[in-house]
Amino acid sequence: MTELTETLELKLVEPNTHKHLKLCETEQAYQDALESAFNANCTTQSAANDVVVNYDLSGYAKNALKKYVPQLCGGSYDAKELHDDHPVRFTNEGPKLDHKPQNAIEWYVKIPHHDDYNLWLPAQPNPEQREWLEALHAGDAKMGECRLFDRDGEWYFHIVATRDVEERETSSAETPIGVDIGEASLLTVCHRDERGSPTAPNLWNDEGKRVRQLRETYFTATRRLQKRGSERIAESYGDELWRHIDHILHTVTSEVVSYADRFENPVLVLEDLTHIRENMDYGAFMNRRPW
Repeated sequence: MTELTETLELKLVEPNTHKHLKLCETEQAYQDALESAFNANCTTQSAANDVVVNYDLSGYAKNALKKYVPQLCGGSYDAKELHDDHPVRFTNEGPKLDHKPQNAIEWYVKIPHHDDYNLWLPAQPNPEQREWLEALHAGDAKMGECRLFDRDGEWYFHIVATRDVEERETSSAETPIGVDIGEASLLTVCHRDERGSPTAPNLWNDEGKRVRQLRETYFTATRRLQKRGSERIAESYGDELWRHIDHILHTVTSEVVSYADRFENPVLVLEDLTHIRENMDYGAFMNRRPW
Protein backbone atom coordinates (compact mmCIF):
# COMPACT_ATOMS: atom_id res chain seq x y z
CA MET A 1 0.00 0.00 0.00
CA THR A 2 1.10 3.56 -0.62
CA GLU A 3 -0.31 6.83 0.69
CA LEU A 4 -1.60 9.43 -1.78
CA THR A 5 -2.64 13.01 -1.09
CA GLU A 6 -5.04 15.03 -3.23
CA THR A 7 -6.47 18.52 -2.80
CA LEU A 8 -10.20 18.38 -3.47
CA GLU A 9 -11.85 21.50 -4.89
CA LEU A 10 -15.48 22.39 -4.20
CA LYS A 11 -17.15 25.46 -5.62
CA LEU A 12 -19.66 26.93 -3.19
CA VAL A 13 -22.98 27.34 -4.98
CA GLU A 14 -24.39 30.87 -4.88
CA PRO A 15 -24.34 31.71 -1.16
CA ASN A 16 -27.28 33.92 -0.23
CA THR A 17 -26.69 37.50 0.94
CA HIS A 18 -26.44 36.55 4.61
CA LYS A 19 -23.99 33.68 4.07
CA HIS A 20 -21.93 35.72 1.61
CA LEU A 21 -21.59 38.41 4.26
CA LYS A 22 -20.48 35.85 6.85
CA LEU A 23 -17.89 34.42 4.46
CA CYS A 24 -16.55 37.93 3.85
CA GLU A 25 -16.39 38.56 7.61
CA THR A 26 -14.43 35.36 8.13
CA GLU A 27 -12.05 36.21 5.31
CA GLN A 28 -11.43 39.74 6.59
CA ALA A 29 -10.91 38.66 10.20
CA TYR A 30 -8.46 35.99 9.04
CA GLN A 31 -6.47 38.44 6.89
CA ASP A 32 -6.31 40.93 9.78
CA ALA A 33 -5.13 38.24 12.22
CA LEU A 34 -2.58 36.92 9.73
CA GLU A 35 -1.18 40.40 9.06
CA SER A 36 -0.92 41.22 12.77
CA ALA A 37 0.83 37.96 13.63
CA PHE A 38 3.19 38.29 10.64
CA ASN A 39 4.06 41.90 11.47
CA ALA A 40 4.74 40.83 15.05
CA ASN A 41 7.21 38.25 13.63
CA CYS A 42 5.61 35.34 15.45
CA THR A 43 8.13 32.54 14.92
CA THR A 44 6.46 30.16 17.40
CA GLN A 45 2.92 28.85 17.79
CA SER A 46 2.76 30.31 21.27
CA ALA A 47 3.62 33.79 20.01
CA ALA A 48 1.12 33.52 17.16
CA ASN A 49 -1.57 32.38 19.60
CA ASP A 50 -1.08 35.50 21.72
CA VAL A 51 -1.98 37.60 18.65
CA VAL A 52 -4.69 35.64 16.85
CA VAL A 53 -6.64 34.82 20.04
CA ASN A 54 -7.96 38.40 19.97
CA TYR A 55 -9.71 38.02 16.60
CA ASP A 56 -13.29 36.97 15.93
CA LEU A 57 -12.51 33.63 14.30
CA SER A 58 -13.32 30.01 14.98
CA GLY A 59 -10.77 28.02 16.95
CA TYR A 60 -10.12 25.95 13.81
CA ALA A 61 -8.96 29.03 11.87
CA LYS A 62 -6.91 30.26 14.82
CA ASN A 63 -5.20 26.87 15.22
CA ALA A 64 -4.36 26.82 11.50
CA LEU A 65 -2.92 30.33 11.77
CA LYS A 66 -0.77 29.31 14.73
CA LYS A 67 0.87 26.67 12.52
CA TYR A 68 1.06 28.78 9.36
CA VAL A 69 2.49 32.08 10.65
CA PRO A 70 5.72 30.58 12.09
CA GLN A 71 6.31 28.97 8.67
CA LEU A 72 6.04 32.39 7.05
CA CYS A 73 8.22 34.07 9.69
CA GLY A 74 11.50 32.28 9.13
CA GLY A 75 10.17 28.76 8.67
CA SER A 76 9.84 26.82 5.43
CA TYR A 77 8.52 29.87 3.51
CA ASP A 78 10.64 32.63 5.14
CA ALA A 79 8.59 35.39 3.52
CA LYS A 80 10.10 38.88 3.45
CA GLU A 81 6.73 40.60 3.16
CA LEU A 82 3.07 39.66 3.31
CA HIS A 83 0.72 39.98 0.37
CA ASP A 84 -3.04 39.82 0.05
CA ASP A 85 -5.18 36.91 -1.09
CA HIS A 86 -4.12 34.28 1.42
CA PRO A 87 -6.83 31.63 1.72
CA VAL A 88 -8.54 31.16 5.07
CA ARG A 89 -7.11 27.98 6.59
CA PHE A 90 -8.94 25.62 8.95
CA THR A 91 -7.66 22.59 10.82
CA ASN A 92 -9.48 19.39 9.90
CA GLU A 93 -11.61 19.16 13.05
CA GLY A 94 -14.00 21.95 12.01
CA PRO A 95 -15.20 21.47 8.41
CA LYS A 96 -17.61 18.65 7.64
CA LEU A 97 -19.05 17.04 4.50
CA ASP A 98 -22.62 15.89 3.92
CA HIS A 99 -23.87 13.92 0.93
CA LYS A 100 -27.53 14.01 -0.16
CA PRO A 101 -27.70 12.15 -3.50
CA GLN A 102 -31.45 12.71 -3.71
CA ASN A 103 -30.92 16.46 -4.13
CA ALA A 104 -30.06 18.32 -7.33
CA ILE A 105 -26.93 19.54 -5.54
CA GLU A 106 -25.59 16.47 -3.75
CA TRP A 107 -22.75 17.82 -1.64
CA TYR A 108 -22.77 20.20 1.31
CA VAL A 109 -19.88 21.54 3.33
CA LYS A 110 -19.85 22.98 6.84
CA ILE A 111 -17.54 25.98 7.18
CA PRO A 112 -16.72 27.31 10.67
CA HIS A 113 -17.56 31.00 11.12
CA HIS A 114 -17.21 31.43 14.89
CA ASP A 115 -16.78 28.85 17.63
CA ASP A 116 -20.54 28.65 18.09
CA TYR A 117 -21.71 29.37 14.53
CA ASN A 118 -21.15 27.40 11.31
CA LEU A 119 -22.27 27.84 7.72
CA TRP A 120 -23.69 24.91 5.76
CA LEU A 121 -23.35 25.58 2.04
CA PRO A 122 -24.16 23.55 -1.09
CA ALA A 123 -21.03 22.79 -3.08
CA GLN A 124 -20.19 21.57 -6.56
CA PRO A 125 -17.09 19.31 -6.59
CA ASN A 126 -14.65 18.77 -9.41
CA PRO A 127 -16.22 15.79 -11.29
CA GLU A 128 -12.81 14.17 -11.72
CA GLN A 129 -12.42 14.05 -7.92
CA ARG A 130 -15.77 12.43 -7.11
CA GLU A 131 -14.16 9.12 -6.13
CA TRP A 132 -11.92 10.93 -3.65
CA LEU A 133 -14.85 12.87 -2.22
CA GLU A 134 -16.90 9.72 -1.74
CA ALA A 135 -13.93 8.01 -0.04
CA LEU A 136 -13.57 10.98 2.29
CA HIS A 137 -17.27 10.96 3.16
CA ALA A 138 -17.21 7.18 3.76
CA GLY A 139 -14.19 7.42 6.04
CA ASP A 140 -11.87 5.68 3.58
CA ALA A 141 -9.76 8.84 3.28
CA LYS A 142 -8.55 11.28 5.94
CA MET A 143 -9.33 14.99 5.87
CA GLY A 144 -6.39 17.34 6.30
CA GLU A 145 -6.20 21.13 6.34
CA CYS A 146 -9.00 23.00 4.55
CA ARG A 147 -8.93 26.39 2.82
CA LEU A 148 -11.56 28.93 1.87
CA PHE A 149 -10.99 31.63 -0.73
CA ASP A 150 -12.70 33.98 -3.11
CA ARG A 151 -11.66 33.66 -6.76
CA ASP A 152 -13.01 36.36 -9.08
CA GLY A 153 -16.15 36.81 -7.02
CA GLU A 154 -16.84 33.08 -6.54
CA TRP A 155 -16.17 31.11 -3.37
CA TYR A 156 -14.18 27.88 -3.31
CA PHE A 157 -13.33 25.39 -0.58
CA HIS A 158 -10.28 23.12 -0.77
CA ILE A 159 -9.86 19.96 1.30
CA VAL A 160 -6.54 18.14 1.54
CA ALA A 161 -7.36 14.41 1.59
CA THR A 162 -5.10 11.40 2.14
CA ARG A 163 -5.80 7.71 1.54
CA ASP A 164 -3.99 4.41 1.04
CA VAL A 165 -3.99 2.76 -2.40
CA GLU A 166 -2.48 -0.39 -3.80
CA GLU A 167 1.02 0.10 -5.16
CA ARG A 168 1.47 -0.33 -8.88
CA GLU A 169 3.75 -3.24 -9.69
CA THR A 170 6.64 -2.30 -11.92
CA SER A 171 8.50 -4.49 -14.36
CA SER A 172 11.79 -5.80 -13.09
CA ALA A 173 13.41 -4.21 -16.14
CA GLU A 174 12.24 -0.75 -15.09
CA THR A 175 14.31 1.59 -12.92
CA PRO A 176 12.03 3.94 -10.97
CA ILE A 177 13.54 7.42 -10.64
CA GLY A 178 11.90 9.62 -8.04
CA VAL A 179 11.68 13.33 -8.86
CA ASP A 180 10.50 15.78 -6.20
CA ILE A 181 9.89 19.48 -6.82
CA GLY A 182 10.56 21.34 -3.60
CA GLU A 183 11.09 24.66 -1.86
CA ALA A 184 14.67 24.46 -0.59
CA SER A 185 15.89 22.27 -3.44
CA LEU A 186 14.63 23.02 -6.92
CA LEU A 187 14.70 19.28 -7.63
CA THR A 188 15.57 16.18 -5.64
CA VAL A 189 16.22 13.05 -7.71
CA CYS A 190 17.18 9.49 -6.78
CA HIS A 191 16.65 5.94 -8.04
CA ARG A 192 16.47 2.43 -6.60
CA ASP A 193 19.63 0.36 -6.63
CA GLU A 194 19.86 -3.35 -7.48
CA ARG A 195 18.61 -4.23 -3.97
CA GLY A 196 15.59 -1.97 -4.36
CA SER A 197 16.86 0.63 -1.87
CA PRO A 198 16.78 4.37 -2.68
CA THR A 199 20.16 5.82 -3.50
CA ALA A 200 21.54 9.04 -2.02
CA PRO A 201 19.53 11.89 -3.59
CA ASN A 202 20.90 14.38 -6.07
CA LEU A 203 19.94 17.88 -4.95
CA TRP A 204 19.71 21.08 -6.97
CA ASN A 205 19.84 23.40 -3.94
CA ASP A 206 21.92 26.21 -5.44
CA GLU A 207 19.67 26.41 -8.48
CA GLY A 208 16.58 26.62 -6.29
CA LYS A 209 18.12 29.41 -4.23
CA ARG A 210 19.13 31.32 -7.37
CA VAL A 211 15.64 31.08 -8.92
CA ARG A 212 14.04 32.30 -5.70
CA GLN A 213 16.46 35.24 -5.59
CA LEU A 214 15.72 36.17 -9.20
CA ARG A 215 11.96 36.00 -8.69
CA GLU A 216 12.24 38.04 -5.49
CA THR A 217 14.24 40.64 -7.39
CA TYR A 218 11.73 40.63 -10.24
CA PHE A 219 8.67 41.25 -8.08
CA THR A 220 10.35 43.85 -5.87
CA ALA A 221 12.06 45.81 -8.65
CA THR A 222 9.19 45.79 -11.14
CA ARG A 223 6.73 46.91 -8.47
CA ARG A 224 8.94 49.88 -7.62
CA LEU A 225 9.47 50.76 -11.28
CA GLN A 226 5.73 50.57 -11.97
CA LYS A 227 5.01 52.91 -9.06
CA ARG A 228 7.39 55.41 -10.67
CA GLY A 229 5.62 55.08 -13.99
CA SER A 230 8.56 53.30 -15.66
CA GLU A 231 6.45 50.59 -17.33
CA ARG A 232 8.80 50.06 -20.28
CA ILE A 233 11.87 49.71 -18.08
CA ALA A 234 9.99 47.32 -15.79
CA GLU A 235 8.94 45.14 -18.74
CA SER A 236 12.45 45.05 -20.23
CA TYR A 237 14.04 44.34 -16.86
CA GLY A 238 11.51 41.59 -16.16
CA ASP A 239 12.12 39.93 -19.52
CA GLU A 240 15.86 39.76 -18.79
CA LEU A 241 15.31 38.16 -15.38
CA TRP A 242 12.90 35.59 -16.80
CA ARG A 243 15.46 34.65 -19.46
CA HIS A 244 17.91 33.86 -16.65
CA ILE A 245 15.27 31.77 -14.86
CA ASP A 246 14.33 29.89 -18.03
CA HIS A 247 18.02 29.13 -18.64
CA ILE A 248 18.39 27.66 -15.13
CA LEU A 249 15.23 25.55 -15.50
CA HIS A 250 16.34 24.30 -18.92
CA THR A 251 19.77 23.38 -17.58
CA VAL A 252 18.34 21.51 -14.59
CA THR A 253 15.80 19.55 -16.64
CA SER A 254 18.54 18.60 -19.11
CA GLU A 255 20.63 17.29 -16.22
CA VAL A 256 17.69 15.21 -14.98
CA VAL A 257 17.24 13.72 -18.46
CA SER A 258 20.96 12.88 -18.55
CA TYR A 259 20.62 11.24 -15.14
CA ALA A 260 17.73 9.08 -16.39
CA ASP A 261 19.58 8.16 -19.59
CA ARG A 262 22.13 6.28 -17.51
CA PHE A 263 19.59 3.46 -17.11
CA GLU A 264 18.23 1.06 -19.70
CA ASN A 265 14.54 1.50 -18.92
CA PRO A 266 14.05 4.51 -16.62
CA VAL A 267 10.60 5.45 -15.29
CA LEU A 268 10.22 8.92 -13.79
CA VAL A 269 8.00 8.92 -10.71
CA LEU A 270 6.50 12.23 -9.59
CA GLU A 271 3.85 13.26 -7.10
CA ASP A 272 0.33 13.72 -8.49
CA LEU A 273 0.44 17.25 -9.91
CA THR A 274 -3.16 17.28 -11.17
CA HIS A 275 -4.76 20.67 -10.49
CA ILE A 276 -1.58 21.85 -8.72
CA ARG A 277 -2.02 25.41 -9.97
CA GLU A 278 -5.60 25.57 -8.76
CA ASN A 279 -4.69 23.95 -5.46
CA MET A 280 -1.82 26.16 -4.45
CA ASP A 281 -2.28 28.89 -1.89
CA TYR A 282 -3.18 32.09 -3.67
CA GLY A 283 -1.06 35.15 -3.08
CA ALA A 284 1.83 36.98 -4.63
CA PHE A 285 4.38 35.35 -2.34
CA MET A 286 3.45 31.84 -3.42
CA ASN A 287 3.71 32.93 -7.05
CA ARG A 288 7.44 33.43 -6.50
CA ARG A 289 8.03 29.72 -6.14
CA PRO A 290 10.52 28.37 -8.70
CA TRP A 291 7.91 26.12 -10.40
